[in-house]
Amino acid sequence: MDVLSDVVAVMRTGRPVAARVAWEAPWARRFEPVPGASGFQVVLEGSCWLLRDHADPVELHAGDVVFLPDGRGHTLADSPATPLAEEAHDPDLAAHPAPANPTTVTVCGAYELAHVHPLLRDLPDTVLVSGPELHAAVTLLAGELDHPRLGSDALVPSLLDTLLVYLLRTWFTGSPHTTGWAAALNDPVTATALHHIHRDPAHPWTVAKLAATAGLSRAPFARRFTALVGQPPLTYLTWWRMTTAARLLKDTDAPLSTIAARVGYTSEFAFAAAFKRARGTAPGRYRRLPSET
Repeated sequence: MDVLSDVVAVMRTGRPVAARVAWEAPWARRFEPVPGASGFQVVLEGSCWLLRDHADPVELHAGDVVFLPDGRGHTLADSPATPLAEEAHDPDLAAHPAPANPTTVTVCGAYELAHVHPLLRDLPDTVLVSGPELHAAVTLLAGELDHPRLGSDALVPSLLDTLLVYLLRTWFTGSPHTTGWAAALNDPVTATALHHIHRDPAHPWTVAKLAATAGLSRAPFARRFTALVGQPPLTYLTWWRMTTAARLLKDTDAPLSTIAARVGYTSEFAFAAAFKRARGTAPGRYRRLPSET
């Protein structure tokens, strides 16, 4: 599995939610912060303004997709000057009446996050992207939301995951980036090492072995990886092993010994000790917790 696909699979939990909403000017709607989630807005028809605290208004047009990695609160409006009505804070979009003459149509939604990968923390607080792949995914999603049919309950979550991959891919491979995860994923040396870590986290990797896979000597590789990823190679390896283990503990009934082996530990005791250091709780207790703490 490639790194971006792996990251999306680990981050996401539960079912993403989305709603197609038509607006008639004048209108303004407040979207409150959503802890533990990432929000998004898609403009299907017309235009509107994105309003955030302590930031300049941004005009959005049909085809634009806005991704808010930390789920921060924001407002959409037909104009920056339109005041918020009392009902504009109501979180129930399903109750929003369909206007007779809509001027703007949007899709809004959120992804629940189980584990926040550093890749997501590296994004700006507001990501604005557009492109043909995104447009195709959005068109399919909007059609299922507007006219639910047989299979829509299965299609909508899959299309939302597709939208997430497309928007992250568009951001990370779009404009040139010189630092952070965007640069790391586009750097052949660092990307190769990340690929090997994600493909086989159980392998007894050393810095020298990872450097060899990337075709670089140990010291230059370690400096390059750390500068781009923000962590030394073995620190990231351990973090990814524990993140993978946490997912397996929550999503499977596999015994601890099996999970330990899957993430590179020959001893269940050594795995349990490493997991407790990383997560602050023993793996057995973590598995019984109702949610991430």
